[in-house]
Amino acid sequence: MKRLPPLNALKVFEAAARHLSFTKAAEELHVTPGAVSQQIKALEDFLQTPVFRREKRSLLLTDEAQASLPVLREGFDKLAEAGKILSAKADTGRLTVSVAPSFASKWLVPRLDVFQEAHPDIDVWVSADMNVVDFAVEDVDLAIRYGAGRYQGLIVDHLMAEKIVPVCSPQLLTGDNPLKSPADLIHHTLLHDSTDKDESCPTWPMWLKAAGVCHKQGARGLKFNQSSLVIEAAVAGKGVALAKAALALADLEAGRLVIPFDLTTPTDFAYYIVHPPSKSSSPAVKAFKTWLMDEAASTINATESQEAAA
Repeated sequence: MKRLPPLNALKVFEAAARHLSFTKAAEELHVTPGAVSQQIKALEDFLQTPVFRREKRSLLLTDEAQASLPVLREGFDKLAEAGKILSAKADTGRLTVSVAPSFASKWLVPRLDVFQEAHPDIDVWVSADMNVVDFAVEDVDLAIRYGAGRYQGLIVDHLMAEKIVPVCSPQLLTGDNPLKSPADLIHHTLLHDSTDKDESCPTWPMWLKAAGVCHKQGARGLKFNQSSLVIEAAVAGKGVALAKAALALADLEAGRLVIPFDLTTPTDFAYYIVHPPSKSSSPAVKAFKTWLMDEAASTINATESQEAAA
């Protein structure tokens, strides 16, 4: 094995390089500036080259030190991950799952009783948050993410694809202005989901144009910051929504929603199961992933049945 620089000196160097200040690095590491200076000198003696250029009023990195920082930080991340693997305890029976609020309320939570019946020894803790979980900081075992599937440094499994379907309350199919064709949408309120960052996910103006409908007010209507709220508004008869099929499935199956037109749009984004490599050997994670895959397969079949009936 090659002789490595002293680890503590590298840690101090990374902090000093980030702050470009021995004083601020000392405050972060809870040591004295003198101790920081000694560690930097020890590193420079080991390398036989300076890592900082000391100007009168500033501290600057040498070109070589600047180039080494990304590799050094990646190395610290790898060491932290190795530490987690080495210190991993036997499965405690608790599984913390991070998921977006809409996916949690409309898809995951209504199905959890099936998992609990099959695995009564595993306590599932659902953390519903709009923010993406940082596995390096938060105590989370597994996450379900909606995106493009590129999550560096994590184990990624495709859960299921998604598609966008128009949905509304059955009440809107009758009345003074019954929904019989897309052209009838000019008489109804449009419900908008403002959360989606997928460019392939159609907005109402895009959908109407593709359907050949001239609707000058296609951008107007009620706007919501969560997909579940859009669906709930449609269930309440407040208008017509463009909904994610997987999230609307339970309401479609219960008859609270219908698909008025057979115009479905697949999206580029999909749902993915992600977790750090250190969780790969966890029996709870393995069991939950298997269950998620089975539920996703059932969802895909049920969604296709609903579309065929539209």
